[in-house]
Amino acid sequence: MWNETAGVRAAIDDLPFVRGLADGSLSRDRFDYYMAQDALYLRGYARALASAAARADRSDEIAFFAKSAHDAIAVESSMHEGFVGEVAGLRPSPTCTAYVSYLLGLAQTQGYGELAAGVLPCFWVYTDVGARLMEKAGDLSGHPYGEWISTYADEEFAASTRRLCAITDGIAERSDAATVARMREAFTTATTYEFHFWEAAWEKEGWAF
Repeated sequence: MWNETAGVRAAIDDLPFVRGLADGSLSRDRFDYYMAQDALYLRGYARALASAAARADRSDEIAFFAKSAHDAIAVESSMHEGFVGEVAGLRPSPTCTAYVSYLLGLAQTQGYGELAAGVLPCFWVYTDVGARLMEKAGDLSGHPYGEWISTYADEEFAASTRRLCAITDGIAERSDAATVARMREAFTTATTYEFHFWEAAWEKEGWAF
């Protein structure tokens, strides 16, 4: 699945938002927009992770998804509120709404494998992008977005990503071909939403009405 999304991931690296994060030139208003939308996204994402915990039939996988759902709210949201303040009352963008709706749709209409594959890009793409941002940014001590970059380049976060990769691979190994095909589709779709989410932040996407 990772190799199949190489084109989308290369496009993410080339987005002006991501390039601006790396060199620190990203405007604060665009960063604040992104952080607010990401906080809203994480609330829905946490529900998708909690649904994966409910679907899992192995105790270690239940524990992983339950802890990840907790972390999405307790850890990630607190960081966002530190940057942009209270997000209550803010409206999710069209892209945020679509991405969250897609993941929750997987939780309601698809199986455990499809859901695991759908929530994986949020872990894996951020780990991948975060590692390259660290390389490009260098010393983060004076970087305007150093705290954000260090969060997603953190080894603990990378370890969680590796664990979810292993869980997803394990599900695929014990699934039939049709399920694996749907897992691939879910992963590709969610990875593409990751692209659009950053693109929307650069455009400061809003609703027409």
